[in-house]
Amino acid sequence: MGGVKKEFLPMPEKPLTVLGSALSAFLACPRISCVVIAVSPGSQEEVCEGLGDLLSGGEQGRVIFACGGDTRRASVHNALVRLAPFNPSYVLIHDGARPWIQPELIERIIDAAIKYGAVIPALPLTETPKELEYSEDGGAGEKTFIKRHLKRVTICAAQTPQGFKFPEILAAHEKAAARDAEYTDDAEVWGEFIGRVAVIPGDPQNKKITYPEDLSL
Repeated sequence: MGGVKKEFLPMPEKPLTVLGSALSAFLACPRISCVVIAVSPGSQEEVCEGLGDLLSGGEQGRVIFACGGDTRRASVHNALVRLAPFNPSYVLIHDGARPWIQPELIERIIDAAIKYGAVIPALPLTETPKELEYSEDGGAGEKTFIKRHLKRVTICAAQTPQGFKFPEILAAHEKAAARDAEYTDDAEVWGEFIGRVAVIPGDPQNKKITYPEDLSL
């Protein structure tokens, strides 16, 4: 994104930022009692300005802030610790750069988290995946080779929000923090320290903004 904080960018044809669009979907779900936003130190005021009317009235009490960490894992851990005094039974962990999340998917993930304990939404792959290996070529730079030809039917693309039993995912993140290890997402943290994670169908429109052109669906 050229160094621009993508969560603060305005949404096309919406009076909301990227983060505000994501937040509005969660606030539209009555079963979501509290939302924690992890923000970098010193940027809470800027975040609040970008959220505008979403923090007015009764919704203001449903949104709290946690200090972001140096990594995604650390930020999630800080947010879970901030949420702990509220004693939730379940938690959904979402990427703030996924602004097109819909309340319908959120509700399905809540139901699945209650049923399975841990769940992610995912999409089937449309391209054929390959596992790669790298080798040095006499100092001329890395060459890439295919290590394995993977079966597309057994692989999916994970989305967020990912839903978990709260005490267990907090305990898993505590162990991950003690190791100071990095993980690609919270399902990997759960899988490392707790157990299996269920998968339900995701939403093709629930994409994550990575490049400027991703701002248009």
